[in-house]
Amino acid sequence: MSAPRAFKAADIRALVLPLFIELSLGMLVGLAGTTLASRISDAAGGGFALANHLFGLLFMIFRLVGAGVSVVITQNLGAGHRDEADRVARAALASGTWMGGLAALLAAVGALPLLKLLNAPPDVLELAAPFLQCLALALLLDAWNACMAGVMRAHLRNRDTLQVMVVMHFTHLALAWPLMHGWGDWSGWGLPGFALAVIVSRVVGMALHLWLWRLRLGLRPAWADWWRVRRAQLVPVLHIGLPGAAENLAWELAFMVSVAAVGVLGTQALATQTYVLQFNMWILISGMAIGITVEMVVGHLIGARQLRQAHDLVRKAQTIGLGVTLLVACVMALAGPWLLRLFTQDPHILQEGSRLLWLSILLETGRTFNLIVIGALRATGDSRYPFYAGAGSMAVVLAGGSWLLGVHWGWGLAGVWMAYAADEWIRGLLMWRRWLTQGWMPYARKTHARMRAQAPAGH
Repeated sequence: MSAPRAFKAADIRALVLPLFIELSLGMLVGLAGTTLASRISDAAGGGFALANHLFGLLFMIFRLVGAGVSVVITQNLGAGHRDEADRVARAALASGTWMGGLAALLAAVGALPLLKLLNAPPDVLELAAPFLQCLALALLLDAWNACMAGVMRAHLRNRDTLQVMVVMHFTHLALAWPLMHGWGDWSGWGLPGFALAVIVSRVVGMALHLWLWRLRLGLRPAWADWWRVRRAQLVPVLHIGLPGAAENLAWELAFMVSVAAVGVLGTQALATQTYVLQFNMWILISGMAIGITVEMVVGHLIGARQLRQAHDLVRKAQTIGLGVTLLVACVMALAGPWLLRLFTQDPHILQEGSRLLWLSILLETGRTFNLIVIGALRATGDSRYPFYAGAGSMAVVLAGGSWLLGVHWGWGLAGVWMAYAADEWIRGLLMWRRWLTQGWMPYARKTHARMRAQAPAGH
């Protein structure tokens, strides 16, 4: 059994930076894809957006296990149970095969009916359906890549993971332009060309992850690891992953209800919200990077039974995350009138969008508590509380409040944004109270007791 690792502030910063860059790269690639699709036609741009939205929803099938894999591995590593951590990593590959395969099958078979559920116009449907079907294989490859990247991060190999993502995204972008728009006399394949670029880049990512597993972790998956379900390893993973996936699904559904409210406000309102959300993503990625890192480190600390250090770490991380988010949100709000002109010159959208960016300061600072503390609670084993405590707010405040304030009371987009902010602050303060009152402590002790019971003799 290895000695518990002591984490310092410099260690946390070194882990956060690669994650921040990785998340930023992912956003840039998504933005580039939207731009390339819109150059084909407006219908192609709409089809690209709808297909990618469904891609994200289908990928949540994998998150049933994906959300818990990294946490369980970090707990075992913190406790010095490296052999059990490796068994969980191998179990993750099989879960990627089955869950990713199910998502891929749904995309291939159900593309048309799923897009019709979203009321896709005929010209958009014609392009989006084959595009989503072409992306089906990418769902399986993304599940495997997410498994392997999650295992690398659990071992705190964030720099290695970043290098894989840089190569993967570069390959994607290098292939996307010629495959979509052609080269020379060849006119290209349009959206299916983008899907092919995604698939090739994910294969490259898989090859690099397998190489790093062997080089950095000494893991060499056997053929059976890709399909064999390891029940003993997956039970604790599902204990964390199921509530996490349920919470994400509840938020997605509530947000979709709020988008329907915005749709009632008209085309200009939809366009304004779309543009502002693009900038909000840049505000929240700092909190996301800190939150993912804190989840990994807290998992190590819980496994090592360093509960006081875990408690202090989350308190400090929350203070830093709140400060960074506040700074970035203020800069974004000040630059709003110029940033929004990248998308539109409509005076009404520019005015309304600028107002929403100022409201985003309130929204994103509240969201920081959820991004950081929820991950920490999951890492302790207290995985159900975020869903139980937050589901009511998502349904009543996020979904219902958007209609009440935005539509019924006539406050428009500002009312919808206030509902978003109220929901984030209500849930965030509930999470913060849970952490400060140490309501997670019994779950952390149960987690440690479970790992001790599973440990081989001599540990």
